[in-house]
Amino acid sequence: MDRLHLINVFVAVVDAQGFAGAARKLNISPPAVTRAVSELESHLGVRLLTRTTRVVRVTEAGARYVEDCRRILADLAEADESVSGLHGAPRGRLTLTAPVLFGALHITPIVTEYLQRYPEVNVSCWFLDRIVNMMDEGVDIALRIGTLPDSSMQAIRVGQVRRVICASPDYLARHGSPQTPDDLAAHTLISANSVTPTPEWRLQENGAPRTVTIHPRMSTTTNDSALAAAVSGFGLTRLMSYQVADLLREGRLETVLGAYESEPLPVHLLHREGRHASKKARAFLDLAIERLRACEALNPA
Repeated sequence: MDRLHLINVFVAVVDAQGFAGAARKLNISPPAVTRAVSELESHLGVRLLTRTTRVVRVTEAGARYVEDCRRILADLAEADESVSGLHGAPRGRLTLTAPVLFGALHITPIVTEYLQRYPEVNVSCWFLDRIVNMMDEGVDIALRIGTLPDSSMQAIRVGQVRRVICASPDYLARHGSPQTPDDLAAHTLISANSVTPTPEWRLQENGAPRTVTIHPRMSTTTNDSALAAAVSGFGLTRLMSYQVADLLREGRLETVLGAYESEPLPVHLLHREGRHASKKARAFLDLAIERLRACEALNPA
């Protein structure tokens, strides 16, 4: 019995919350995953997982055991790095994900600086306007905007952003600035579906939620096209504050209805290795935390 293999499989099942996800992560068959967990449970004489047709849950004993297993695996990885001379120089492949525009504006400069510092690391950047399942898709680090669901991931807050309504000075000079959400009905609206998947803008009025049904003249699946349309003077759009920060500073866009903005959204870096993060992940996190917390668009003075 290869105890290390069995422990690896067990931790993968817990992390993936299922046998199929663990099999994909480890590149082995689902029956091999099932056999490994059964063999480990038989050796220990205790049930680690409760299986149903739909859900795999960790038992109380399994929850305690998996934390010990994580520590063992992390200590072993650290020992391997130390003895092979890798402890002082991160190497390998790091996979990270972020929203498209955030990745272009804020993550790409950090990645290039990181790669210049550590020539033995390669980075795969998945800049997508969807939530990537870190476990199933093998992602090491994710930049997430918004309230986080409960999970086993480690989260580090690096700032916050707002949803803002904006238009070009030329458009506002021609059509006037809306003073209340009701005034939006008289304006040309641009809807970026990745930010507003339904024809509603959720605002806030006197501390209470306020939902405004919109009738956009233009709907687009990308934030940058909505941004381009607004800058051209076509109409009003609603985007994240970090996406328009430079254009606001340059005077090419102006915000409206600031008193009706919804609560700011937190920005976190997520990783799945706990305090025993690999050298390559820890080095990137340290750099990214420093750069993002110093970013005025995420942490205005």
